[in-house]
Amino acid sequence: MRKLLSNGLAVFAGVVSLPVAGTHADSAKPATAEHRNESVRDPRLASLRSFFAQGNCPAAQLSPVFLEASDANALDWRLLPSISFVESTGGKSARNNNLFGWDSGRAAFSSASACIHSVASSLATSVLYRNKDVDGKLKTYNGSEGYVRKVKEVMRRIAPVEKVD
Repeated sequence: MRKLLSNGLAVFAGVVSLPVAGTHADSAKPATAEHRNESVRDPRLASLRSFFAQGNCPAAQLSPVFLEASDANALDWRLLPSISFVESTGGKSARNNNLFGWDSGRAAFSSASACIHSVASSLATSVLYRNKDVDGKLKTYNGSEGYVRKVKEVMRRIAPVEKVD
């Protein structure tokens, strides 16, 4: 009985330790191909990744999240990454997952993705920001002289657009 029980536990332990299909280890190769396909489908993704990579910014890996949050909240896709670059150099100096220096840097988020989605939602729906253009949102975000110009210059570096104003 003891031998049967110990063999059963060994089999059970082996099954429990088997990798699950779709785990990070299993999806390493497809993720690389997937990243290439995403970039082809959405050229904004390649622009963001390239911009953040030039500065060796941790936010490069969050490029899809920036786009997702921007699209979901009808924001210029360059706005969130630009604010994160100005405020924390794309995550280099972010504390508590606060890429944007939100609440004068006092806010803490469970993850960088949660931060991006939360700030995007606030910029789109908060009474302080809604119904304002990019300049209005940025003036409200940080009223210091030159802030709007600084963020919009980063926006142009990410991807020049005929009209950024």
